[in-house]
Amino acid sequence: MSSSVAGTVSPTRQAMRRMRRDRSARVGLVVVALLIVIAAAAPLLVRLAGQDATTYHIDLLDPARGNAPRGAIGGASGTHWFGVEPLTGRDLFSIVVLGLRTSLFIAVVVTLITTVVGTLAGISAAYLGGWYDAVLSRLLDFLFGFPQLVFMIALGIVVPARFPRWLLLILVLSFFGWAGLARLIRNQARSLVAREFVEAARSVGSSGWMVITRELLPNLLGPVLVVATLAIPGYIGAEAALSFLGVGVPPPTPSLGRSISDSIAWVYTGADPWFLLFPGAMLFLAVLGFTLLGDGVRDAFDVRLRRTN
Repeated sequence: MSSSVAGTVSPTRQAMRRMRRDRSARVGLVVVALLIVIAAAAPLLVRLAGQDATTYHIDLLDPARGNAPRGAIGGASGTHWFGVEPLTGRDLFSIVVLGLRTSLFIAVVVTLITTVVGTLAGISAAYLGGWYDAVLSRLLDFLFGFPQLVFMIALGIVVPARFPRWLLLILVLSFFGWAGLARLIRNQARSLVAREFVEAARSVGSSGWMVITRELLPNLLGPVLVVATLAIPGYIGAEAALSFLGVGVPPPTPSLGRSISDSIAWVYTGADPWFLLFPGAMLFLAVLGFTLLGDGVRDAFDVRLRRTN
C-alpha cells in the first residue's frame, strides 16, 4: 500500500521547490558544495601547491620573535599561500585544507551513523510499543542526562594512544548523538502508527519491517533530513572543540580545532594573529554553510513537519 495520492505533487518534491526559492539555502548549498570539493581534493590541492603538512620549514621562522613566521601575513608567499605554522614552519594551507577534510569526514560519518540508528530506533519504538518503547525511553533519558563532554574528555585521556583518535571520536559522538533524533522520530511516528494507511498495510499481511520502511519512513523523511542536515555543523564544531581541548585527533594529522587552539597564544601576544585567521575562517564557513542549508531544509519541510505532529 502507498500513502501517496495519485495526481498530487509529493511533499518531498514540494519541499525541493521551496528550497530552490530560498536564497539562504542556495547560498548554503553553494558553500557546502565548495567545501566538499575542497575536502575531497585536499591531497591534490596540497600537491598542486607543492607543499605538505609534515615538512618543517625552520628557515622561515624568526628566532628573535619566538619562532614566529618571518614576513607579513604569517609568512604568506607564492610558495606558502596561507603562510606557515609558528614553531614548526609547516605549510598552513596544507594544514587548513587537510584539517577541513578531517573535520568533514568525522562529521559526515557520525551524522550517517546517528541518523540511521536514531531513525530506526525511534520508528521501531513507536511501532512496537510495549516494553521495547519503555526500555528505549529510559535509555534516552539516561543519555540526555549523562555528562557527555566530561565523559568524552576523560575517555580521550584514558584510551591508549595507539587507538585511532578519529575512530574514537566517531564512536563517542555516535554513541551520544543518536538519542535526540530517536526521541523526535519516536514522537512523530506515534501519530502515524494509528493512521489508516498503516492499518491497511497490516491488514494485507505486510510485515513490521515493510510497514516501517515503506509506510512510516517515507512519511518521516522531512524531520530526518532536517535533523541530519543541522547535525553536521554541530559535529564539525564538536570535533573542533574536542581537538581544541586536546582530546581530538593528535598531531601530525591536521585538525582545524587544534590549529585554533595552538593559535590563541600567538594572537594574545600579537606575534602571529594570522595563524588564527585561516583555520578559523574555514571552520566558520563550514559551520555557516551547513547551518544555512539546514535552515533551508527545515523551512522547506515545515508544512510536512506540522502535518505529522
